[in-house]
Amino acid sequence: MRSRTASPAGPNRTPAFEAPVFSAQASRPVSVRRSAPVAALVLTTVLLFGVSGGMLWYAGLNYDGLSGSAAAKIHPATYCAVLLFAWSLLTNGDPVGFLVRSVQACPASLFLLVVALSMAAHIALRGASGLAGSIDTYVGPALLVPVMANLDGRGLRRMEQALHLVMLANALLGLAEFLTGTLVFPYRFDGAVFPTDTRSAALQGHPLVNATVTGLYLMALQAGGGSAIPAALRLPMIALQLVALVTFGGRSAIVACLVFGGAYALVQGLRVLRSGRVPLLGAGIFLVVLAVAPVAVVGLAVGGFFDKLLQRFVSDGGSANARVEMFELFGRIPLRDLMFGPDTALVDSLRRISGLEWGIENPIIRMVLYQGVFMTALLTIAVVLFMTEVIRRCRPGTALPVIVFALLLNTSESIAGKTTLMMKFAVLMLVMFRPLPPGDRVVSARRR
Repeated sequence: MRSRTASPAGPNRTPAFEAPVFSAQASRPVSVRRSAPVAALVLTTVLLFGVSGGMLWYAGLNYDGLSGSAAAKIHPATYCAVLLFAWSLLTNGDPVGFLVRSVQACPASLFLLVVALSMAAHIALRGASGLAGSIDTYVGPALLVPVMANLDGRGLRRMEQALHLVMLANALLGLAEFLTGTLVFPYRFDGAVFPTDTRSAALQGHPLVNATVTGLYLMALQAGGGSAIPAALRLPMIALQLVALVTFGGRSAIVACLVFGGAYALVQGLRVLRSGRVPLLGAGIFLVVLAVAPVAVVGLAVGGFFDKLLQRFVSDGGSANARVEMFELFGRIPLRDLMFGPDTALVDSLRRISGLEWGIENPIIRMVLYQGVFMTALLTIAVVLFMTEVIRRCRPGTALPVIVFALLLNTSESIAGKTTLMMKFAVLMLVMFRPLPPGDRVVSARRR
């Protein structure tokens, strides 16, 4: 389905408008004039990927702690998602029709919204903690995806450009923190910094979050995602993100990216060689990298770049023990409470006794312990459907980043706590793997 205002584009021109991303699922197209402001969505992208709790602390907001106002516990990107959805609803001219079309185009997103609000009510009625987590983690992405459904290709391209710039700044800041030994925006809990954690935090604020987001972005680049980044800069950006990933210290992210990314590169390389047609530019870049890589690796090794990485693999800070101890908590909680939501104060006490203050390193286990089996099952179904819906709205090539992202989600509390990872996943996939016009599809295939 083409946009009504679309104009034909020549072979060397970028089309004025691309087809709406979700037009195949909507009952009728929404006018581009009624879509959310592109500038607001670009701002949301910058806030989402570039503003962390450590940065908000300098602005006087205790986002990651317990003290402070309740409004400060919600990420600015979530506020933007709520405002953009309300703006789209009120300015569309037909609020009921807009909701109907949103349900038809994004049923899983609206289902996730209903489940998230139900969980928020469940938490409030029990007087438990984690109300802000349900809003940040699930309400934000559930509202932002329907808003992006009404955005044309030009707006998504602007969001992609902002994403590349923020991820470039994030990688450079991570490397600078590693070289200087000073964290600019460290993770803070009620203002307290953990002095023993010297991993780079950069713009994401937390090393594990940084490793997950960087790994997702890295795999998306390698799989050919992103049409706004020049072809000549793709390989340097991949190399930069891979080096920055080491400074963030996420062992699971490093191993997953090396294993799956290496296997993908090997398969694609063999496919190119079997075709008998090797691009001259690609061959030249490969030879340059092959010549420079050994020198770069030796230089990094001499400078002590890999020392901290090896230390992370040798000493895991009790991470492996935490994965064993977390299962023993189930035997200390009554079965009825475990089904419908245990007392969170009891769970927190049991965690301290078991030495699990740093977290329960699996989202399903953590969710069961805090919200109960019933709510965990319902939320798991909603999350799987939501991720499936996002993937179905993307062009082919999403398997590599999705597999790596799914693996990394299960190595920490991730979406069982307060995080913006789900919203980052949705934005990154929808802007980097948005459907392209026929002319740009050929360019995308060549990049892969």
